[in-house]
Amino acid sequence: MRILPDPILFQWDQGNVDKNFEKHSVSIQEAEEVFISGSFMTLEDSKHSTTIEKRFHGLGQTKTGRKLFVVFTIRSKKIRVISIRDMKRKERKVYE
Repeated sequence: MRILPDPILFQWDQGNVDKNFEKHSVSIQEAEEVFISGSFMTLEDSKHSTTIEKRFHGLGQTKTGRKLFVVFTIRSKKIRVISIRDMKRKERKVYE
């Protein structure tokens, strides 16, 4: 099952952009890179999904090899990043 839209487009909320950069030092460019990396993994976030909007977890890495965990949704065929941060140890094990 394909989750990501084709072509991959993004919808950014400035509040989330600022929050993710301030808390986790993740730029928009890095966030977008994880989605286009050849080894991006996704899982449905059933705990936070609703009947109106599904949320997903993603694991991927940037061009520089930074491994990131992302929470996102798809709105109007665009990826909307909710949160993104460095992977924790358990997440790295799953990804690797």
